[in-house]
Amino acid sequence: MSDAQTPPDRLSVNPASPYHDAAALERGVGVRFKGVEKTNVDEYCVSEGWVRLSVGKTVDRNGNAMTVKLQGAVEPYFQDLDPAE
Repeated sequence: MSDAQTPPDRLSVNPASPYHDAAALERGVGVRFKGVEKTNVDEYCVSEGWVRLSVGKTVDRNGNAMTVKLQGAVEPYFQDLDPAE
């Protein structure tokens, strides 16, 4: 379990995923990937160092967004606690 200051180690926006956390998503989670703010993150994992980014508006035959998995430094944060604001 994570405390109130840090987002979960792994989080997904897909409700069918076991890593979906509606409470954290409702609060607002931002992600910096390799130091750059990303707004198209579908899933991330801090401990493994990867993010899944949606690719445009394309979808697969099941209606899920097409994604690409990238490796690198992942820094999630709650948007209401962001010191950059």
